Amino acid sequence: MKILKQVLGVDVAQKELVVTFGKLNEDLSFELSSRRTFANKATGFGALLKWLRKQVTEEVLLQVVMEATGIYHQKFAQFLYGNGVGLTIVLPNKISNYMRTLQVKTVTDQTCADAICQFGLERKLDTWSPSDSGYDFLRELTRERDQIVAERVVIKNQIHAHQSKAVYNHTTLARLESRKKFLNQQEREIKAEISAYLQSNKSVGDQVERLCTIPGVGELTAVTILGETNGFELIRSKKQLASYAGLDVREKQSGTSVKGKPRISKQGNRYLRKAMHLPALTAIRHEQRYKDMFTRLVSRHGIKMKAAVAIQRKLLELTYVLVKNNTIYDSNYLPVNKEERQLQ
Repeated sequence: MKILKQVLGVDVAQKELVVTFGKLNEDLSFELSSRRTFANKATGFGALLKWLRKQVTEEVLLQVVMEATGIYHQKFAQFLYGNGVGLTIVLPNKISNYMRTLQVKTVTDQTCADAICQFGLERKLDTWSPSDSGYDFLRELTRERDQIVAERVVIKNQIHAHQSKAVYNHTTLARLESRKKFLNQQEREIKAEISAYLQSNKSVGDQVERLCTIPGVGELTAVTILGETNGFELIRSKKQLASYAGLDVREKQSGTSVKGKPRISKQGNRYLRKAMHLPALTAIRHEQRYKDMFTRLVSRHGIKMKAAVAIQRKLLELTYVLVKNNTIYDSNYLPVNKEERQLQ
């Protein structure tokens, strides 16, 4: 029987790659024919490629499909790209949602690899290529700054606690002040490094400038969004972006007896959610459109935080629109409409 498609599904872990090889036949049936596990390092990559070449039919296109699992997939992705193997990287929530449709009761690395392979056989997927625009570099810098800020908050609290005592150790306080000064210096260095990079890379710098036209969005917020989404490389819609950030709404309702409160899932990128908090508050205070939207939502359900989260989602979706359309924010472009009322 003629083979239409060949897919290698890869479940990536820190130390190993669990793989499943499958084929899609002419009658649209599929078979998962081979399963193996390889080390997630250079020697394992070579062994996997050697094994894979024995499985494939040369005249049929091969596609490798795997999740974007933190940083552990990156070296393998670069290896496949360098060896001319077609590769698709999928957001983890896509595979999780797909596995629910398969009603998989036992979740292991192997069943995940099977699901990824089957997902690749059933779907038409885009081919991945490495980004040369430095989004990984920016993501590392913004996450480093986030850790520094969190550590500085702890130090400031300790300083306040010492100073509030009737009697305290002055040398301990001096060391805490020295650490706070050191963290302030490191934060300044990171900000300077980010600014220098944006000046040297015009394409990313232009994207940041466009995002900064949104009310409440500053340079650090814009850089965080681009870094965490890799310039929206794997994002195909506003809805997908909201899900990736964990700002999508979850609601459980069945008949008249079961009706849970709608909540955001929070199953997504926490750096994105954190980055949108202050911009949303700023937009509510200083932009009439979002101020009116916030007032309308609060008057409907009386929960200020719920309304603020709706603004966060709206602003995050707007960043995607501006980057994809290569345009800037225009406060008069859209009136308050039904779309906004559905964001509660």
